[in-house]
Amino acid sequence: MSITETAYAKINLALHVRKRREDGYHELETLFAFIDGGDVLSARKAAQDEVRTFGEFGQQLTDPFDNIIAKTLNALPRAGGLAIALEKNLPVAAGLGGGSADAGAVFRIVRALDGLPEDWQERAARLGADVPACVESVACIGRGTGTQLLPITNDLEGMAVLLVNPRIPLATGPVFAAWDGEDRGAMPEGSVREIAMQGRNDLEQPAISLCPPISDVLAALRETNPLLARMSGSGATCYALYERHDVMREAAEKLAFSKPGWWQMQGCLR
Repeated sequence: MSITETAYAKINLALHVRKRREDGYHELETLFAFIDGGDVLSARKAAQDEVRTFGEFGQQLTDPFDNIIAKTLNALPRAGGLAIALEKNLPVAAGLGGGSADAGAVFRIVRALDGLPEDWQERAARLGADVPACVESVACIGRGTGTQLLPITNDLEGMAVLLVNPRIPLATGPVFAAWDGEDRGAMPEGSVREIAMQGRNDLEQPAISLCPPISDVLAALRETNPLLARMSGSGATCYALYERHDVMREAAEKLAFSKPGWWQMQGCLR
């Protein structure tokens, strides 16, 4: 039996950093959302675990024993092994939760084949702050380090989205370290649309200080008449939301022509 799962790209419609914690992490308030595209994982039962990567960004995952898919397999009790082939379509260190999304897809694969243990949420949180949200990959509010999840009805479901990355990896740690420590206020309450429109990403400026081309991506997206353009997570990927899919596709074509070196993905919110 073979099973295929999409590791849906994660974006942060709002990301408010409230304070640095004594444990080295940061207290966050964020609105997670997910695109209907991403990496693709195919799995089948095997005598032992095996992870094989291919795709545009597959060569960036060089150690089969030191990637989040292998760590996720080790974290979950199962009957026998799994051979997983990962088509890596999302750029690495890009603010899209690519590794966390891959882990979330593994959770769904194991759930379908063997079921998940009762403490799966805690196991997911130990793998990474974004992993719990990526297991279900639906819009939700994250608090704490991002692992305390609250459900929310997504009134932007189906909204057209364009993801753009300048093809510059940007590690999360240095971006958080560059945050100035100022609490700019709580994430607003309301619907997904209201939070997205009234919220912000507090990591945008520190990310731009480390990777100036992010400001070029944002400027280019804002010229395409989106509902909203913002950086995702710790960058360097930015996204634009559009009320109409034809407007999104026109924007994608325009950017592909003017900035052929930039990576992009078209989709819609789940």
